[in-house]
Parts: sequence; C-alpha cells; structure tokens
Amino acid sequence: MPKMTFIERDGALREVEAPVGLSVLEVAHKHGIDIEGACEGSLACSTCHVIIDPEWFGKLKEPSEDEEDMLDLAFGLEKTSRLGCQIVISEALDGLVVRVPSGTRNASK
Repeated sequence: MPKMTFIERDGALREVEAPVGLSVLEVAHKHGIDIEGACEGSLACSTCHVIIDPEWFGKLKEPSEDEEDMLDLAFGLEKTSRLGCQIVISEALDGLVVRVPSGTRNASK
C-alpha cells in the first residue's frame, strides 16, 4: 500500500498508509490529520488546502480551473499549493509529502 507523509502545523512528520483511490483529504481524515475539508470534497471551499513538497508537485495532474479558483481563496497560498480533495492517491504517488498550512480560511463560517 502506498504511504504518504504529512508535515503537520507543528512541524511534526507523520507517515501514514494512503490507500489507492482515496484523496489526500480522505487520507488525512482517516488518520486524524487536522485538515478541515468543510465542503467534504465537493470543490466548494479551500479548507483542505495543502502545500505539496516541490519534489512531488510536478508529478501531479494539473489543477482544474475550478480548483484554481478555490485556491485563490486559500490562506497562506504558495507556489505548490493544491486542494487535498483533488489529489487522488495512486501507486505513482507512493511517498508523497504534503504540508498542512498554518491556518485555513473558511468563507462559509
């Protein structure tokens, strides 16, 4: 089974099993990683914003226009920012490293 590493808000590294077919958001929730995902992966918010390790960023599929629009609302946006709900784990992503940003911006609250 693929694994991935989350760098949590406090800087702690957490390697977890990442089942193929789950999104990064779903993997985070499965392992109790603090990523909100207020819209439950429906691409209607930016609360599952994660920062992809630069070594992995180019290996991901390009973000859709809708994802880019939602990313514009994300707190602490960086060059390698993506929405966790839009990255689906595959064998090719075994070893993926993502950082949880220091905060989120939830416009619906």
